[in-house]
Amino acid sequence: MRPQISLRKAFADKCLLGKMLAGDSWQAWRTLLIAAMGEQLTTDERILFTKFTGREREPLQRVAELAGIVGRRGGKSSAIASGASYIAGLCDHSDVLAAGEKGVLLCVAADTRQARIILDYCEAAFEQSPMLKQMIAARTADALELTNGISIEVRPASFRRLRGPTYIAVVADELSFWYADSSYANPDAEVLAAVRPGLLTTRGPLIMVSSAYAKKGVLWETYRKHYGGNGAPLILVAKGTSRDFNPTLPQAEIDRALEADRARNSAEFLSEFRQDIESFIALEVVEGCVGDYREMLPAAGTRYFAFVDPSGGSEDSFTVAVAHRLDDQVIVDAIREAHPPFSPERVVADFSALLKSYQIDRVSGDRYAGEFPRELFRKHGVKYELAKLTKSDLFRDLLPLLNSGRITLPRHDRLIAQLVGLERQVSRLGKDTISHAAVAGAHDDVANACAGVAMLAKKPAYDSQYRGWSDTSSEVLTTGRRDFFGMRFIS
Repeated sequence: MRPQISLRKAFADKCLLGKMLAGDSWQAWRTLLIAAMGEQLTTDERILFTKFTGREREPLQRVAELAGIVGRRGGKSSAIASGASYIAGLCDHSDVLAAGEKGVLLCVAADTRQARIILDYCEAAFEQSPMLKQMIAARTADALELTNGISIEVRPASFRRLRGPTYIAVVADELSFWYADSSYANPDAEVLAAVRPGLLTTRGPLIMVSSAYAKKGVLWETYRKHYGGNGAPLILVAKGTSRDFNPTLPQAEIDRALEADRARNSAEFLSEFRQDIESFIALEVVEGCVGDYREMLPAAGTRYFAFVDPSGGSEDSFTVAVAHRLDDQVIVDAIREAHPPFSPERVVADFSALLKSYQIDRVSGDRYAGEFPRELFRKHGVKYELAKLTKSDLFRDLLPLLNSGRITLPRHDRLIAQLVGLERQVSRLGKDTISHAAVAGAHDDVANACAGVAMLAKKPAYDSQYRGWSDTSSEVLTTGRRDFFGMRFIS
């Protein structure tokens, strides 16, 4: 990457990027971006730089990673788009790209809609510049093609779809809030692991920006290891409040937000990582419990259990899980999920057919779903029983099974991702609540069905039909355990 003009000069020239971050209110962002590009700061700028980074001096060479932990409405998208436009339009990448090879400046966010916000800002940067405007070759919904062979593209945070291209830079927007439960593992770590090889040949920067959230994930680890003077010289971490980076925000509105919910809004506006949220279960623990199957067929002579997490069909998924017990091991045999929108009647019919294939005539489920699942399952000869434990309690009791390896899970991507995505949150009264992250796109329907059926399968239950205690591992109906009258015994 060879700059054709310094970023400082580009910000000062209205024919280039001078209209993007103009005025005193953008001084903090200009300072941070100029320093990240390896340029020298003025004395006044260095004071700001030290305030936000904890470092006495700027790096004086282009950084490999820039992490900006900035409060909400702090101008993150517009500022990062300005830096991205500079890298794409005013830097020469021919020294690191082969003849005919296209370089991609990638913008990744939790979903494509959010990523397009930065793309729109990038397009505005080029459109407002008489010189840069001539570089626009084409604009599609997800890309801005430039005449210099560079493409600014947006993608959702899905690690499976980001391998392959050569990246001149990668922007990770609102990294703390990435959640894609269709992905297989912890999204932020896996997504960034997928794109980093694309930066190797170009040595382009990885730019991470987000408001603060929980003390977990890539952004938190980067801040913990590299903020301040002891961090790696080429990994620059800056942290500031919303008003630090956007002094035009009214302080009175922020004060009202803090008064309403200080824990949440201290993260949103003051960039303080939340103390009341932590990860519930590690990926390594869940992985250690995953078997080499996706669904097991019913086995003769085995007693199965089922748990459902119902949904009306408009927002959440309708899920069911089937399991049995083998000695002291819980085996989750099958998990099915109906994605909205759907007809609850049709889903219950399909799930009932699945249950009958495992010779299950009763199912437990959420007590908050109302009467509709009972009526629908009753029509298919399946009794719906209310779960005695809350979802949070089910997750709590699932943890010992996972930690001890006494549960075997199917290789089900959404199940694994939802279990890893669970968070433990402490309420103001000191009570633990375990649920999915409070971010867009986060769900725990599949994990709830799994946790529910695990609790059913692991505990002994009184069998009223045969008047004896049944170890729920199975009703093994071998011929050697029948008497002369055909009576079966519970093992």
